[in-house]
Amino acid sequence: MTTFALAAAFALSANAQDATVTIHASEGTQKIHKEIYGQFAEHLGTCIYGGLWVGPESDIPNTDGYRNDVLQALKDLKVPVLRWPGGCFADEYHWRDGIGPRSERPKMQNNNWGGTIEDNSFGTHEFLNLCELIGCEPYISGNVGSGTVEELAKWVEYMTSEGDTPMAKLRRQNGRDKAWKVKYLGVGNESWGCGGNMRPEYYSDLYRRYQTYCRNYDGNRLYKIASGASDYDYNWTRVLMKQVGGQMNGVSLHYYTVSGWNGSKGSALVYDNDEYYWTLGKCLEIEDVIKKHAAIMDESDPQKRIGLMVDEWGTWWDEEPGTVRGHLYQQNTMRDAFVAALSLNVFHRHCDRVRMANIAQVVNVLQSMILTDTKDGGHMVLTPTYHVFQMYTPFQEATYLPLDLQCAETSVRHDMRKQMDPNNEQGHRTLPLVSASAAKIKDGTLVVSLSNVSLDKSQEISIDGLSGATIEGSILSAADVRDYNDFEHPTRVAPVKFQNSKPGKSVEVSMGKKKQSLKINLAKKKGDKAKVVLPPASIVVFCVK
Repeated sequence: MTTFALAAAFALSANAQDATVTIHASEGTQKIHKEIYGQFAEHLGTCIYGGLWVGPESDIPNTDGYRNDVLQALKDLKVPVLRWPGGCFADEYHWRDGIGPRSERPKMQNNNWGGTIEDNSFGTHEFLNLCELIGCEPYISGNVGSGTVEELAKWVEYMTSEGDTPMAKLRRQNGRDKAWKVKYLGVGNESWGCGGNMRPEYYSDLYRRYQTYCRNYDGNRLYKIASGASDYDYNWTRVLMKQVGGQMNGVSLHYYTVSGWNGSKGSALVYDNDEYYWTLGKCLEIEDVIKKHAAIMDESDPQKRIGLMVDEWGTWWDEEPGTVRGHLYQQNTMRDAFVAALSLNVFHRHCDRVRMANIAQVVNVLQSMILTDTKDGGHMVLTPTYHVFQMYTPFQEATYLPLDLQCAETSVRHDMRKQMDPNNEQGHRTLPLVSASAAKIKDGTLVVSLSNVSLDKSQEISIDGLSGATIEGSILSAADVRDYNDFEHPTRVAPVKFQNSKPGKSVEVSMGKKKQSLKINLAKKKGDKAKVVLPPASIVVFCVK
């Protein structure tokens, strides 16, 4: 259990490494779009059924079928946008199967994810009403792989038309008089793979056709997102920019921190230090991927009108032993929390082009925010990744501030598969041991995130450009980087808040038998540098006024 106590003195740790951060507080011009903190809910495993939805007849406390515990957790997270119904499921989903009386909706087999029988009790109304309940924008992923132009066009009409149109009449018959507001529309998903195994040239023509018939009804304005590339497929982006260009508002990008090593993705819970550092090196490779896709987009769109939407990202480990094959249920440790924090810092740095990101997925699947069960009235636990997202909420809609960072680095394997090749000359990469981001909120408050990924050394960080009278924030750490939360130990990994009102005060952290300290001294006068001692394997976010 982690406990925190205030300490009066500021002292440097004997085993700390030096790092410097210079925040350019007067150079911020770009907004960190709140949609970067987006979520993703697919009909996969127990993400929907048992996770978000239990039905109104359930003995689990619910509001119109939505789990009360999960609803509140998502409201607390300030979810800005939620993507649905997939993922691969989207291109086999036919929306008419999910409307009307639930008892009359046809069943289908979920061919992508374990062959589970889908009863369609969670459909268009259930999803859009959920978005209204938690106050987020819906992001609909349309069926291009097995659907038709007419089907998608009528779905848009059903959701957004206020007029005396056939689909609006059908929606009213199903109990919803007023149209919903639906901003984000994905035209297909992973069309290079599970969404149809298409070539980019073929998909480009399909996109042009489909988007033509997705109309703007009665004041609703669609932001149309093309199915973009996987990871390093730069040709896909190049073709779409050339052949689709101005007919799309955004283009997606998928990037998972996954090894694919020797037929196994590795355990979410059992890993050595080398695998830990490899994971963080792999997650940071997303920055190079974003830069290369963005450079291609810049060639024909230098004004950056078209957004890059990283609408699937996160860690992907082997399913937990004893869980259903194909349901992608995995646990979530401090390692995953670092992947979240480091990735969000990357998205901040590229917020001029990255307009949205949707971590996969919100409940019970891959790098989830929340884990649930349905036993004995239901249980819920918040993951370390959830806590990172909640700590980072002050960054939403803040102005990004560029910064310079100098810190120690370590060498990590570049790619597990490449290590089998003795002729590989690019088998290692450098991993910075500190990650940082800064932004300014509208009221002038400065928000700063710092992550120390070192497992055994504190970081003594001097920060130029950080001054103020008050400070408050949270730190996330654990006795062991492999720690996680489960239903028996729901708060083993949890952030602890701190605050003070005087420069010179500091925060001391005690973790079990290992005494480690977070210490922050704000600059007392202009020209001084703030000082931070960041303990090993910790993430801190704080606001300075």
